[in-house]
Amino acid sequence: MSRPAKVPPVKLARAVELMRHHLLRFHHRLLPAPAAMMEMIVAGWPAQAITVAAQLGVADALADGPLPIDELAARVGADADALQRLLRALIGRGIFGHRRDGRYALNSLADTLRSDAPVSLASAAHFYGSREQRERWSLLVDSIRTGNTVVPALHGGKDGFEYFAEEPELAELFNQTMTTIAQMTLASVVASYDFSAYRTIVDVGGGQGRLLAAILTATPDSRGVLYDLPRVVASAPSLLREHSVADRVHIAEGSFFDSVPAGGDAYVLKNIIHDWTDEKALQILRNVRTAAGPRTTVLLVEIVVRRHDRDCPGNWVDLEMLLNLGSRERTAAEYQELLSTAGFRMTRILQTASPLSVVEAEASTQWEVQK
Repeated sequence: MSRPAKVPPVKLARAVELMRHHLLRFHHRLLPAPAAMMEMIVAGWPAQAITVAAQLGVADALADGPLPIDELAARVGADADALQRLLRALIGRGIFGHRRDGRYALNSLADTLRSDAPVSLASAAHFYGSREQRERWSLLVDSIRTGNTVVPALHGGKDGFEYFAEEPELAELFNQTMTTIAQMTLASVVASYDFSAYRTIVDVGGGQGRLLAAILTATPDSRGVLYDLPRVVASAPSLLREHSVADRVHIAEGSFFDSVPAGGDAYVLKNIIHDWTDEKALQILRNVRTAAGPRTTVLLVEIVVRRHDRDCPGNWVDLEMLLNLGSRERTAAEYQELLSTAGFRMTRILQTASPLSVVEAEASTQWEVQK
């Protein structure tokens, strides 16, 4: 089992964000406004170049050491001149290295594109650079005009989840990408919140159990319930065994739109509520409230949209949710209202060193379970 990731203090993470904000503003002021705007307009070009490097497997080809361009091109099945031009552009952005002897090499950024990297972003590059994702973002104007997702219009009335069910390769890329993102943020969540107060923790929509495994590793006296669709939890036992928590986890199958297992002291929902409209989110939370006892805690692990006007990942993820699912990231006030309507009282929001926060709420004694 791998060592726990080192997590910076939350205050330090926020200070770095603020520094990056001011550096970005300073960068923009160094250029005439039209030049700065043009730079942002073509910002999709570097992203697509990164996707191409991942599709070709350039980082994997360089994993054993630097290579001259002809040998590298032969290994990845590319035209040597065109590949050299691609690498020249990427190297200008700090991705890959070019040695004095002419050979190309990995550097720290390029290393993340290896398929076997400790935190591999190869799948993310494939997924976000896919034709389907690019097509959707080209139609963002339609979502902004209507307030709705563009997916049904593109795919015969199917929503995002229905479309994935019929496109297994794309669905697998999506799942691998979400697993990578989770891998990047789980340590910060566990470091920021003390789960040890809860004897039984129910992970609602918990997938294969990666979050629950991290929580139980940090809380050896707690037990867990992993709840998700049958096809999703089918491979959970091997992951739970890998993290040595299988003997403390009960796997339950079902849909959170139908019901949620009772008996939990805490119910954790990570990146669940942001997938759904208010109506659907309330349906999920009311099912949690029906299962919850009078002193039960619900913990929503989500991006909470901040009130300042600085650039934040959550602002862009919010547009991604609108475009693909017709859903949204929410502010603290929006979470408070949603939870209150579902029968919970929001008690606090804890930031983490990642973009995620932990929204804590307790079951309201004034709420009458709605049948």
